[in-house]
Amino acid sequence: MSLAALALAWPREPDEPLVSTFSIVGFDAETGDLGIAVQSKFPNVGSVVPWAKAGVGAVATQSFARLDYGIKGLELMENGATAEEALRIVMRNDPDPQNRQVGIVDAHGNAAMWTGTKCFDWAGGRVGQKDGSVAEGGLEQGNNGHIITGHGFTAQGNILVSKETVEALADTYRSTQGSLADKLMAALIAGGKAGGDQRGEQSAALLVVRKDAGYDGQDNFIDISVYDHLTPIAELDRLYKLNNLYFTQSKPENMVPVTPEIAKEIQKIWTTRGFYDGPIDGIVDAEFQKILVDYMGWENYDIRIPPVQNVDLVAGQKLMIDKEVLKDIRDVFREGRWKPRIR
Repeated sequence: MSLAALALAWPREPDEPLVSTFSIVGFDAETGDLGIAVQSKFPNVGSVVPWAKAGVGAVATQSFARLDYGIKGLELMENGATAEEALRIVMRNDPDPQNRQVGIVDAHGNAAMWTGTKCFDWAGGRVGQKDGSVAEGGLEQGNNGHIITGHGFTAQGNILVSKETVEALADTYRSTQGSLADKLMAALIAGGKAGGDQRGEQSAALLVVRKDAGYDGQDNFIDISVYDHLTPIAELDRLYKLNNLYFTQSKPENMVPVTPEIAKEIQKIWTTRGFYDGPIDGIVDAEFQKILVDYMGWENYDIRIPPVQNVDLVAGQKLMIDKEVLKDIRDVFREGRWKPRIR
């Protein structure tokens, strides 16, 4: 019997889809970020596997996914349970825990991972340890059916090509520099390249929470989901880069002065696109600043506007622009991804 046929024949509750997948759950002690990156041969995996709450914890519930591990797991951690305690408590009320796979990390960095004995091979995971090592759990270690605990992150998967997928998740997560989201994305990409799901790819998601850090003060700092795609990890990576452009603030080291040469280039773009009918003179004055702020709002660089808007030209400050925004302005124009403004 094929894996697909076996999956259809396997008894389960109607609200428990087979989410054969690989995921990584992580915590950043410096920022408090908690998050999950996940890929699956299952549509809209972002609606099932990843659960997170700022200042509380993050959970990946998969295999024959039971949402209680996310919903009740977060409630328990919010009320003081550790990751391991929350996992064990939810498991007590699970009629079939051997069909589950769960990775969970709390806001103190405590981590726990469970792979049931009925999860389809290859199934298992890796859990970070405080000393920088990794604890292994999987069929070849005889650890299916045992909770593996540790610190910082959990990496897990089922119906995988091989254990190399979770090894790549864990190794890449540990070796990648940058934000938690950077580490999660790098790990997911590496996991896919190492083999991933035996059945292929279909959907992917990235969820990172941080208190008040999202758009207009929401806690979902990064929330990206690919519902159905031939190459969902590559698409998620593309969307992640867009998210960084449109939903993160400018870094001081990315700000560059608007020189007369850059100003002329921007004026030419504005003229072609219908935002400007003045001379192409490269003069950076209050009028140029106002048009630039309006143009950035038009192009949805809202969060990157303040460093431009708050420059006091009268006091002799130089007008600056984020080099990532400048690059995107150039790319959008060069690639023809725009329509003339109707006035």
